[in-house]
Amino acid sequence: MEENTTALNSQQEAQAKQESLQNEVQAEPQLVEESQQSTDIVDFSDMSLNEILSSFEKMIQEGDQQKLYKYAEPLKAGFYKVLRKEKIASGMFVEVGNPESQNNPFEDIEKAFKDLYANYKSSRANFNQEMQAKREENLAEKNKIIQEINSLMEKAEDMNHTMPAFRELQARWKATGNVPQENAREIWDQYNRTIESFYDFLKINREFRELDFKKNLELKEDLCQKAEVLVEAKDPVKAFNELQKLHEEWKEIGPVSKENRESIWERFKVATSKINKRHQDFFSNLKEEQKANLKAKTEICELAEELAATEASDSNKWNSLSKKMENLQARWKSIGFASKKDNQKIYDRFRASCDKFYNAKREFYSKFKDIMQENLKKKEELCEQAEKIKDTEDWKKGTDQLINLQNQWKTIGPVARKQSDAVWKRFRAACDAFFDRKAQHFGSSNENYEQNLAAKKALLEEIKNYKSSGQVSDKEALEGFLSKWNSIGFVPFKEKDSLQKELDAALDIHFSAIRDKNAEKKISRIHRLISEAKNPGKSDRGIRTEREKLLNKYRKLETDIATMENNMGFFAKSKNAEQMIEDIKAKIASDKEELKSLEQKIKMIDKEF
Repeated sequence: MEENTTALNSQQEAQAKQESLQNEVQAEPQLVEESQQSTDIVDFSDMSLNEILSSFEKMIQEGDQQKLYKYAEPLKAGFYKVLRKEKIASGMFVEVGNPESQNNPFEDIEKAFKDLYANYKSSRANFNQEMQAKREENLAEKNKIIQEINSLMEKAEDMNHTMPAFRELQARWKATGNVPQENAREIWDQYNRTIESFYDFLKINREFRELDFKKNLELKEDLCQKAEVLVEAKDPVKAFNELQKLHEEWKEIGPVSKENRESIWERFKVATSKINKRHQDFFSNLKEEQKANLKAKTEICELAEELAATEASDSNKWNSLSKKMENLQARWKSIGFASKKDNQKIYDRFRASCDKFYNAKREFYSKFKDIMQENLKKKEELCEQAEKIKDTEDWKKGTDQLINLQNQWKTIGPVARKQSDAVWKRFRAACDAFFDRKAQHFGSSNENYEQNLAAKKALLEEIKNYKSSGQVSDKEALEGFLSKWNSIGFVPFKEKDSLQKELDAALDIHFSAIRDKNAEKKISRIHRLISEAKNPGKSDRGIRTEREKLLNKYRKLETDIATMENNMGFFAKSKNAEQMIEDIKAKIASDKEELKSLEQKIKMIDKEF
């Protein structure tokens, strides 16, 4: 026959064709499990318990096993995460050992979810059994197809009958589903060997075979183009999954001519390698990113645990700690996921420290409200006592009593902001009324201005005649001269400015290098206020106000120093923070010096009163 004369009938050529096809099959890349490809992290914790239960029930009713397999475990994790939050919110775990805390209002919904989950596990087991049985059926069907191809070769009928039957068997093979994994490679190899034997046995004429080769080449070129497009895809995971489908299609396409066989496979293999490389790099980078995220979140957990363990005794401290906790929470949200095995653990650790912190804060404010109410009651009692004293004419006794009440006032803690100003104004009004009446009663100062003028002039001569004996001695002498000058009472008003100028000139002669004129003015002001307050005819309101200002400034400076020292712990963990730390240290040192100066002035006032 003409077909036989034009066909390939050389045993050597058939052997070469068989080896080439074997190489093509063996060179195909291995697929990975779908569970390894997925990077989706499904979180149902934003839903309510009923919504989660309803979603699960709907999925079970739909019967989509693939969807159930994907979402069952995330649904379970989300359900128990939300359940735990709901139990905490309902107070179930408020007090260990309290019988009331053992009541479980969530028992029914928890049981309903467990029943659904058991239903799912049972249906999943049945599904897996059915799938395994189906794969066994598919294996039997594919073995049958192979036998039928062998039967075609045994009949050796003409091409018009054989080729359609062969194509029909190929279509049946392609339509048949998966077989058990342990048999997949063996049955595929057996099928390919049978196909090769079929082509050799029939000895298809060259023209027909070339047409078939050409068609197969076009199909494989199309797959190559699709794979090359996937190389540039934005999502490497999606591209990898699409590549697996292309490989499945490649397997179903018959051979191409010998001269094109190596080049077309090489083209497809190059695209495959690039896609696989991107896929591997993606997961490698993702792993490193997840490690960095875990490290960053661990550091935040440590800081949160420190805050949760910090004791605070006033609202200012709690406000400061709360801002720090809020900053940590904001930083947490800006960091991506850790690995699947670590992400929930690190989140639970952070959530536990936050819960501990805010539970302690709620407990503090619950008690603090009672304390502030008690403080208000104490201050109102002081107001009542001051109002009884304000109209007395026993000036010495009244002064001592009000000063004692003022000292008691300072020892009482804060009250609510909306009541603080009112109770303070009430107390101040009573005190001011008494001291204003006292000032009116005694009239103007009885100091001997001329004697004070003579005393200050004598002191000026003493300063001018001073002999320097070293910086330490000079500093002590300067402080002594200033203290003595400020202790001398008032001088005639017209002499005041000239005496001050003489004093400055005399002090500059010996002490210009160590003088702090601003500090001297402040000390001088305090001495003047003390002197006025000691005058029986004058009110001590000025010196009391001055002490209050100094004390408020002292407390604020203490708070600022504590805040800066605390913040240094955070800066030390950041990069390039050395200069910032040095600046803060310098500011702390400066503020501590000012703190000493304020303390000296307060003690100066307390010593006289």
